[in-house]
Amino acid sequence: MAFPLHPEIPEEGRSLQELFKGRDVDIPAMLARLKQVAREEGLSFGERTMTCNSRLAQELGKWAEEKGSGDLYHKKVFEAYFAEGKNIGLIEELLAVARACGLSPDEAREVLAQRKYRDAVDLDWERSRR
Repeated sequence: MAFPLHPEIPEEGRSLQELFKGRDVDIPAMLARLKQVAREEGLSFGERTMTCNSRLAQELGKWAEEKGSGDLYHKKVFEAYFAEGKNIGLIEELLAVARACGLSPDEAREVLAQRKYRDAVDLDWERSRR
């Protein structure tokens, strides 16, 4: 499962206003539509003003899948980002998600530091582009 990826977004994130600047995007309408779809699917969706770079979240997701906790991880990282407005581009936020899934935060930190799943995520993105 891959999340939206904006590789140009810095670690601290970027406002939605800045992300869509110069493009004809009605941000409130877009968010209202996303909130409606989430509600129809039984998912939480909070107020969002920021977006973040989800690359590390995707890499950690590959590790969680390998550990047999992929579904829970993806649910928790979705909630952290879309419902709680957390910046899942920050390592400490991802370690909190790992902990909430019963995964070792120390091992998660090592996975992220060594970028063990970088190639696997690259392959996912290449497949999605094809």
